[in-house]
Formats: sequence, C-alpha cells, structure tokens
Amino acid sequence: MNPPGTIEAADLIVPDWPAPAGVRALVTTRRGGVSTGPHDALNLGTRAGDDPAAVVENRRRLDALLPGPARWLQQVHGNRVVAAHSIDAPPEADASWTDQAGVVCTVMIADCMPVLLCSDDGLRVAAVHCGWRGLASGALENTLAAIGTDPRRVIAWLGPAIGPTAFEVGPDVRDAFLAFDGSDAIAFVPAPSSPGKWHADLFALGRRRLARAGVDRVHGGGLCTVSDPGRFFSYRRDRVTGRMAALVWRAR
Repeated sequence: MNPPGTIEAADLIVPDWPAPAGVRALVTTRRGGVSTGPHDALNLGTRAGDDPAAVVENRRRLDALLPGPARWLQQVHGNRVVAAHSIDAPPEADASWTDQAGVVCTVMIADCMPVLLCSDDGLRVAAVHCGWRGLASGALENTLAAIGTDPRRVIAWLGPAIGPTAFEVGPDVRDAFLAFDGSDAIAFVPAPSSPGKWHADLFALGRRRLARAGVDRVHGGGLCTVSDPGRFFSYRRDRVTGRMAALVWRAR
C-alpha cells in the first residue's frame, strides 16, 4: 500500500506502447482521490462542479507522481496546440507539446479520446484531447505539425474514450468526417434503436487520421469509459461527473 494521501499504482493506467527510454506516460482513473458523490474520487477537473478543495488535493496527489506540475489546458473542443513549456496559466487549447525534459503535457478526459505522441528518439512528446469536433477539425494534424518531427518517426497511443457501441451521434457528426474523407464512413454504423442516428468509432477515426498524416505506429484504443463506471468517469453516461487526465513527458 502507498502512504496515506497518495495515488496507488493500481489506480493508474500506464500505456503499453514502444515509447523510447526516457518517455513516461500515464492516465488516471476515478480512483485514488478525495472527492465524493458523482465526482468520487480522483476528479481533476476544476469546472466539473466539485468541491474546489477536493480538486486541489487530488491535483496535489497527481503532481507528487510527476517530475513537475501538470501543465493544464482550458479545453474547448478545438484544434489549437500550445507549447507546454510556455504555459503559466491554462490557455484555451486542446493539445500541448514539448521538447524539454520534466515538462508534463496534460489533457483531461471523460469520454473524449486522449492521444499521446512521442518521437522515436524520445526528444518530443505531445498530448491531444480528441473529442469528435477536435478530431474532425485537425487537432492531431496540428499537433504533428507543432512537434515538427517526420510523422513516420512518431509513435501514438490512444487512451480510454467512449466506445463505438456507446457513442451515438447524429448525421452532422458523420457528415463532418465524410466531408474530409468519404472513406471514414467505415467508422460509422447505423444505431439499431435510433433511426437516423449512428454509432461512431472514435478509435478507428483517430487511427485513420493518424495514418493519413503518416503515423503508422499506433497503439492502444478499445478501453471504453462508458462501460466501466467503477474505473472511469463518463460525461455521456452520468452528465455530472469528474475528469481524468492523460499525461506524457520526457524524463531526460
């Protein structure tokens, strides 16, 4: 057992990806914090309706595991990318990157898909918050451009997100992707109980966007936030809920 007031290793997800030595990453779950009620227990979001003091303690516990403070963003479901090493106050953005050791790129999630990126030499890392709007509007492509590494040398990992049998969307969402590439239709299937609606596969859409950008080393995907209430927060499932975090950094 860890000492009181800490997050245990079992409360975390460590990405299973062939990142080079010196690249570290983790994803929090809902376990290991002090929040109560629908935010039970490791809510890291300051805009989720939780007790602010609880969020401060939860973030303190997270920072104790890191080489420096998590560099938070004010996420807006967009495609703006910022340099994490330049963050003082959280900027409006949905992705960050860095080439500096000890700087922790961080995104919050509660159904949207986190995508962690690193160059195969371990010198550049990035974290991207991919809801459907950000994914459709180029959040991944913008992040790849920001880190400035040949996409063929980038390794990606897809974290927990709403799964394809839970993500019911309207035709506007499908149309947004098909307007970019009609072959993305393969990632949508008609919702059996909702005529005119579709089930969307965020993991497949993310892999397809990365592949078109030149990234062919893609790992992870498949962990559904909606279907595991004991482990994950899910906004689609609960509406009032907490937020988890996905983080990546250079250790050296």
